[in-house]
Amino acid sequence: MSKCTNQTNLSWWQLSFIGVGCIIGTGYFLGSAIPIQKAGSSVLIAYLVAGIGTWMVFQALAKLTAHHPEKGSFRTYAKQAYGSWAGFSNGWVYWSAEMLIMGSQLTALALFAQFWFPEIPLWIFTAGFACLGLVIILMGVRKVEQMENVFGVMKAAAIVMFIIIAGAAMFGFLGDGSSGRVLQSPMNEVLPHEGKGLWLALLFAFYGFGGIEVMGLMAKELKDPKEAPKSGNIMLLILTVLYILSFYLVLKLVPASRIDPNESPFLTALDQYSIPWVPHLFNAVLIIAGFSTMVASLYAVTTMLVALAEEGDAPRIFAKKGKMEVPLPAFGLTTLVVALSIVVAMLLPDKLFEYITTAAGLMLLYTWLFILASFHKLMSRTAWDLTRSIIALLLILFAISGTLLDEVSRVGFFVSLGFIILIAVAAFIKEKRVKA
Repeated sequence: MSKCTNQTNLSWWQLSFIGVGCIIGTGYFLGSAIPIQKAGSSVLIAYLVAGIGTWMVFQALAKLTAHHPEKGSFRTYAKQAYGSWAGFSNGWVYWSAEMLIMGSQLTALALFAQFWFPEIPLWIFTAGFACLGLVIILMGVRKVEQMENVFGVMKAAAIVMFIIIAGAAMFGFLGDGSSGRVLQSPMNEVLPHEGKGLWLALLFAFYGFGGIEVMGLMAKELKDPKEAPKSGNIMLLILTVLYILSFYLVLKLVPASRIDPNESPFLTALDQYSIPWVPHLFNAVLIIAGFSTMVASLYAVTTMLVALAEEGDAPRIFAKKGKMEVPLPAFGLTTLVVALSIVVAMLLPDKLFEYITTAAGLMLLYTWLFILASFHKLMSRTAWDLTRSIIALLLILFAISGTLLDEVSRVGFFVSLGFIILIAVAAFIKEKRVKA
């Protein structure tokens, strides 16, 4: 994105922090309220299983990166494994998913900002956050890396702070200690609703780890691409432990039935202790988390569009770079689609907008399936490689099938299939024209 993009000077631990910055977002700090409410204690199992499944997917992507770093990352590997139709489809599925979800990210950021400034219209905040994110992208990949490093540390620190405060509350150091809640026995609590809660929670748990594909796109910046697997091992281990411990403490402090899907579960858990600065702290964390994941998405879609253009799967003009090595046409299209996503988010009815954002989340998981398939075709050499890919594949498919249990997710699933069919038709037409 800038002239320094050719200087591969990222260490593996820096990529780990970037991964934390890309992954921990509003899906964790806010969106986790839904699986906690629906699944109760089984949410702990869901996030453990999702963490293991995500590690398997990242290992496949990291090994492909270590073997041969590519600007297009998983999209290019899909093309190498299965042909141009796979590269075309994979790239556009990912690009569409990230752009579709952009509106919800900006709307969420604006709502968080209105907590402090309720008199300012929502559209001003959405436009402001969008412009700030685009300016960071325009400054180059190095600024994105620096920002994700800093925000990754801040978000991890916020989780640790919650764990410390919640631990103090659990042991009676806050309030009178009487509101602590002991988890019920596994037979009564871990599988509520005959296991349906766990099934549905697994989908949200995988969403909570979304962002590893951005690490794949950034892994080409590593000093030694062979260290890509190490960066994911450390990062995913830390995240999984923090996720499970924080959710455990939420459930210790407040019954799952009291969790409000429209409020951060961490704020709900601490509200009862009347700590005046806690709501403001968590609102700031929500803004930081949402903004950093949005910037990571902007970087990813711009990089992906350039890679598509360079390999003939998008108009060549989008590969053109300006004097500062910034791909201005690709950046321009990203800016235009961001503006459209803001308008769509403001105008569409809430339910219809939820369907679209759910579909976008599912489409990201479809790219994970392609990562596993590409790894199997290009690099799978041992029985363990095959076993790991099959286990991850089954876990993701099981999570996706959980959409059938929820009305909004079910409609979102069929919307995602509609997008897949449209992109498949476009890929078919392109293949026909090339052969002609």
